[in-house]
Amino acid sequence: MTTVWNTPLTPLAFLRRSAEVFPNKTAIVYDDRRHTYAEFAAEATRLARALRSSGVEPGDRVAYLLPNIPELLVAHFAVPLAGAVLVAINTRLSSEEIRYILDHSGAKLLVADAALYPGVARVAGELATVQEIVTVVDPANPGDGVGSGVSYADLLARGTDEPLPWEVDDENTTLSINYTSGTTGKPKGVQYTHRGAYLNSFGEIVHSSHSPDSVYLWTLPMFHCNGWCTAWAVTAIGGTHVCLREVRGDVIWRLITEHRVTHLNGAPTVVTTIMRAPEARALDYQLVITTAGAPPSPTTILQMEQMGFRIVHVYGLTETYGPYSVNQYQRAWDGLDPEERARKQSRQGVGMVCAEPIRVVDGQMNDVPADGVTMGEVVMRGNNVMAGYHNDPEATEKAFAGGWFHSGDLGVMHPDGYVELRDRAKDVVVSGGENISTIEVEQAVMSHAAVLEVAVIGIPDEKWGERPKAFVVLAEGQSATEEDLIEHVKVKIARYKAPKAVEIVDKLPKTSTGKIQKFELREKEWAGQGPSRIRG
Repeated sequence: MTTVWNTPLTPLAFLRRSAEVFPNKTAIVYDDRRHTYAEFAAEATRLARALRSSGVEPGDRVAYLLPNIPELLVAHFAVPLAGAVLVAINTRLSSEEIRYILDHSGAKLLVADAALYPGVARVAGELATVQEIVTVVDPANPGDGVGSGVSYADLLARGTDEPLPWEVDDENTTLSINYTSGTTGKPKGVQYTHRGAYLNSFGEIVHSSHSPDSVYLWTLPMFHCNGWCTAWAVTAIGGTHVCLREVRGDVIWRLITEHRVTHLNGAPTVVTTIMRAPEARALDYQLVITTAGAPPSPTTILQMEQMGFRIVHVYGLTETYGPYSVNQYQRAWDGLDPEERARKQSRQGVGMVCAEPIRVVDGQMNDVPADGVTMGEVVMRGNNVMAGYHNDPEATEKAFAGGWFHSGDLGVMHPDGYVELRDRAKDVVVSGGENISTIEVEQAVMSHAAVLEVAVIGIPDEKWGERPKAFVVLAEGQSATEEDLIEHVKVKIARYKAPKAVEIVDKLPKTSTGKIQKFELREKEWAGQGPSRIRG
């Protein structure tokens, strides 16, 4: 009888392979710094050895509070190479939020950016499990020069170049913990496994069309779903990572020009920042932009195409390793009217090659009719859904009621099998008994030439209970009145769905990943109406 040996799946194998196949190729670019794949693997090994010398044991959590600089990219391999679990923390959180995540995850060691260290210092004496804080000084923003006293160089000096195996014994062990935004309560720690991250990485390679020639610009935070697993994916295919400390239109366009960037990821608001920058121009080659976080409007998709960008529209959550579904382009769409084609491309699509089919179900977990009209909740399961919430069995059980992960997103299933989101369950406006999709209203508003960004929420209405209200940011040099925009919407969608009011604002509240925080807008509009009316 022949014995079949199955090697446990892990993203660690990606860096091992690229260091062997592309040893002298540039793997990482940041300002004047350049790292080959051989150097990338060598630093990951040294750091893994240093973590072990610092008392980090298998299964321990190691937290990082860094922007998109090389040290965080290296950590995506070094921390699991040491047998530990990576906890990448949102760089825009408050001191108390940082403290909560460090305590809840049980992090033993924290590596923090020097410019962000003051936020850590305020709670350093209150941390329950962190035994040491290491400071990384980035010359691009060194901070005030005050750090923890232990530098990144000090940490690396504890390591050696003695090789470690780029493998794991169990592919279902936890690789990383990513914390949700926590807009409706305390953030939850989403557990990714080596197997799930390995498979999702292939989905990113396939659907974003990565190759060894990829030059990937880090516009998406690495702390957000480990950069949608792109930290591992681009490394797997042997592409080049171009690190970026902060999302600024001028810097992004300089890097696109200097390095001839082929790929970047981000929410539609990040895409808007890029397209509306004074330096923006039509490209003489195709740049692939993979976008998620909110459905891109057909108007935005058309504008991107005109500038030479190819849109890859994906959908997912922190709980699904980032992208789970993709709007798989069909050649039959080539002959469609551009606006009709853009509408099809704005849908969330079908499960990625590494994922199981996505479902839209009713309250009894039955599939809704594939008629493009009947709404239900989007549910998912399989290799690319989290293992569960860290230290929160009750929330895990609730999230997987009926054996499927409940997204909280409402959508429809079209006859061609493509899912289209209609709203978050908490965002639907119930007006006179009718459900109004805020996404549909937002897309109608966005189709006005003067509009740069929009967010729609429900506001109190004595007669109808709720009516939509739009908060609009106008494009530079453009003008439009409330009446102009309302009348524009009324010719795009049913008149009863049109906003009751439009407020022109300078900016919209957003998360660090570019998602609009509607709960802040709702809190203001529903003040005095009772807490039950303010949905997180």
